[in-house]
Amino acid sequence: MNLTRKQFDILEALALSGEKLSQRYLEELTGHSLGTINKASQELAEQGLINGGEITEKGFLALEPYRAKRAVFIAAGFGSRLVPITLNTPKPLVRVNGTRIIDTLLDACLKAGIDDIYIVRGYLAEQFDQLLYKYPMLKFIENPAYNEANNISSAVMARELLQNAYVFESDLLIANPDIIKKYHYTSDVLGIWKERTDDWCLDVDKDGFVKEEKVGGYNTYQMVGIYYWNAEDGAALKEHLLEAYRQPGGKERYWETVPNVVFKGRYKVAVRPCLDKDIVEIDTFRELKAIDKTYDV
Repeated sequence: MNLTRKQFDILEALALSGEKLSQRYLEELTGHSLGTINKASQELAEQGLINGGEITEKGFLALEPYRAKRAVFIAAGFGSRLVPITLNTPKPLVRVNGTRIIDTLLDACLKAGIDDIYIVRGYLAEQFDQLLYKYPMLKFIENPAYNEANNISSAVMARELLQNAYVFESDLLIANPDIIKKYHYTSDVLGIWKERTDDWCLDVDKDGFVKEEKVGGYNTYQMVGIYYWNAEDGAALKEHLLEAYRQPGGKERYWETVPNVVFKGRYKVAVRPCLDKDIVEIDTFRELKAIDKTYDV
């Protein structure tokens, strides 16, 4: 059953609340007008997806195709800009104020009900085994090409797992776990609105979908390395990643340029806004010292 965006937003709000919600409160949660909420709710009730302001079992089944079912972590790289810490520790395992960076991502996944989790590892791979004490559900994928190719090689190794799946860069420190959602209407990527940035950024069209990926820009979204791929796009990426990897110079690509640049126009990826305070990417040792004073010695 295909849901309209308005129907999806109402069902998602009801599913996540676990209780009866008034139309006035649904208006506040979804951003849709009260008239729109009333009309879409009537449609959902007629289909048996809601009853008396609550989601039904049939409603949960209608949301199932939109549920995030797994997470893939790209974690094979060296993390050269965080030297000297990464000489002995993979960047995702570096502790910030006592907590490993990757733990904030893993905990957010589990909070969203995602426990089918894969970590693509390469540099100091055996150190990731320590995660199994806290996260016994983890599964590892080895990337033997991590030292001779860019992160596209890790995505290629996990290409069979991208349907209804998150793909994470593993060096992001999450302060707000709620940015990892259980349900998604479309493929999406997190972005932080910037009036100006020198970082990788995404320009969007009038409907909020990515139209260009570039380095630096004005009035644009700074790209956060957290993507979600629906079933259709995940299946397409399985083939496109391998095709791009095998092209001349393909091993030097960043994996997300495959949908955004190499096969531009084939994918509709929505930018899902978040805030600077929600998530932090620690790129350099100087930034690490600024956040955790125990390294400033």
